[in-house]
Amino acid sequence: MNRLYYGDNLKIMAEKMLKDSVDLIYLDPPFNSKKNYNLLYKKMTGKPVSEQVDAFCDTWEMDAQKEKAAEAMPLLMRQHGVEDYYVKFWRLWILALKNTQPHLLAYLIYMVERLLHMKTILKSSGSIYLHCDPTASHYIKVMMDGIFGHQNFRSEIIWKRTSSHNSAKRWGPVHDTILYYTKGDNYTWNRVAQPYDDSYIDAFYRHNDKTGRFRTGDLTGAGTRSGDSGKPWKGVDPTKTGRHWAVPAIPGLSKEEIKALTVQERLDRLDELGLIHWPSKGSIPQFRRYLDADKGVAAQDVITDIDPISPHAKEKLGYPTQKPISLLERIILASSDRGDVVFDPFCGCGTTVYAAERTSRTWIGCDIAILSINLITDVLTSDRFRLVNGKHFEVSGIPASVDGAQQLFTRDPFQFQHWLVERIGGFPTHKKVADSGIDGRIYFETKDGLKDMILSVKGGNVHPTDIRDLRGCLEREHGSEMAGFLSLKSPSKAMREEAASAGMYEYNGVQYERIQFLTVEQIMEEKRFFNTPSRIGTRVKSAQGSLPL
Repeated sequence: MNRLYYGDNLKIMAEKMLKDSVDLIYLDPPFNSKKNYNLLYKKMTGKPVSEQVDAFCDTWEMDAQKEKAAEAMPLLMRQHGVEDYYVKFWRLWILALKNTQPHLLAYLIYMVERLLHMKTILKSSGSIYLHCDPTASHYIKVMMDGIFGHQNFRSEIIWKRTSSHNSAKRWGPVHDTILYYTKGDNYTWNRVAQPYDDSYIDAFYRHNDKTGRFRTGDLTGAGTRSGDSGKPWKGVDPTKTGRHWAVPAIPGLSKEEIKALTVQERLDRLDELGLIHWPSKGSIPQFRRYLDADKGVAAQDVITDIDPISPHAKEKLGYPTQKPISLLERIILASSDRGDVVFDPFCGCGTTVYAAERTSRTWIGCDIAILSINLITDVLTSDRFRLVNGKHFEVSGIPASVDGAQQLFTRDPFQFQHWLVERIGGFPTHKKVADSGIDGRIYFETKDGLKDMILSVKGGNVHPTDIRDLRGCLEREHGSEMAGFLSLKSPSKAMREEAASAGMYEYNGVQYERIQFLTVEQIMEEKRFFNTPSRIGTRVKSAQGSLPL
């Protein structure tokens, strides 16, 4: 069953996915997650959130949780079979990066934790492709060498993602890096061809006939032979030129059928098929290789024939790091077979999912943003795919009732907080530690510019002190005009009285309480704060009805 998971991929892999269950993993982890999320929010909700707005705390910050993870990492790495050399290397990195590049160290901690789990769920015949830019690819490569084994590194693929880029005092950055590893030596590999470019065709496919353009190739090999391959055929004796017949495969015949024929009979069959090119008298005939019959050149590790998605392309979904479907199709076709399981732990706008669907693979997608899950669901249920939720794919992790919300809170309080903020159209914070009482924000336009409502989420018991703390945050936050309190349980009378003492705020000529309440039950009934969208992603379904997938 195809499946979309809403939640932290670390928990999903550890709790929902079986060992040795995935054939191919493709991941494009966001390095600048703040920018990506802001742009996606603006595209899908229409809300005017600029790139400069500090919408939520970036994932890549060293905090108490990552400090703890860094200390536990050597033991975790050994448990997953990482050699001591790389464990020691990791310890040196912690010392070197902690005070010099803490954001990079936080990113590496985050990624190594997840790559270890990816190795666990990957089949012995499986492959993993990690897509990144040159900012951190060399660090990630060292860690992947340790986790998957240096001997299992297969390729560093360069994708030219833009035609040109002006950059002061350096070479223009126009490429991304895709690191390709396998879990072992016995891995799935299919020959995938990329089209010849026009200059190559003009240079080599110089001949034309009624069948089409063709190039010529040798029918002989160096050295003489005493058997059939050294005997003359139709008056041509290869031995005179120090060569012998080397006949290529014959279209329409199996290897066994070809073996049953003499060399001269094989040449006759090729001639009957019109695949022998006869040059001027006295020259040795050659093999005709037609352009249409060729599948192109075998895919190379420098990809220049797949262009990035243009701003006006129908494929464009508004996701700032969206990759072309053709790029993912090439990867999927090369490293998996029909029916194999393809997993994308950072599925974003769903490019991997769509490519897997088009190539008849089973797929699993995961994302921590409900924006992404809703977008993919809308595309899959559009006219292009006609996939019905619950029949061809399932969405897991999004509560559909108050009981479901309670279960999510019990299982993962942070994901509950994240979901509830997004459910009402806000930006969640990505920090899992103390964050000054602010769990998210909702932005709105005023005549004085962009303002916001700060959000506080409580899944357990609620108290008047929670409102006093929220009011303190509201007073401290410049540009925040209101505050919203989101909870599973209903606020008490004392809490409402405490909120009322914070006063009112006028917006578009209407007076609103500066501190407002919403319970999960009310949110399930589609009640919202004063101007928030009822469901993120509903615009996409109608806007992308003609998506060329």
